[in-house]
Amino acid sequence: MVEVIKYAATGRRKSSVARINLTPGSGNIKVNDRPFEQYFSRETDRILILEPLKMTNTITKFDIIAKVGGGGITGQAGAFRLGLSRALSLCDPENKTVLKKANFLRRDPRMKERKKPGQKGARKKFQWVKR
Repeated sequence: MVEVIKYAATGRRKSSVARINLTPGSGNIKVNDRPFEQYFSRETDRILILEPLKMTNTITKFDIIAKVGGGGITGQAGAFRLGLSRALSLCDPENKTVLKKANFLRRDPRMKERKKPGQKGARKKFQWVKR
């Protein structure tokens, strides 16, 4: 029996979560059981996700299976990139230094601010009427 090497990592951005599985292969990418280009229809999101692969020259070395959920498409793309970067750093310690220098291993801490009581939103207030 041949044992398949598999690297798994999780990425988060805003309220999105991406679980990434890397296996040695030919460069196929599936997101939620759909082709990569079909799930991320916006070109900017696809470029954002593929940046770690281009930095480490591993575009055709791994097959990627991802499960993403929560938030919007751009948040999911950011979560995907972080998860992919973490998985690539697991498979080769040399990749970690390259990705860390490019700030791909850093989680974006910005989250949505909560709505406050007695206000319309997080910062917006109801209109004030003098009389």
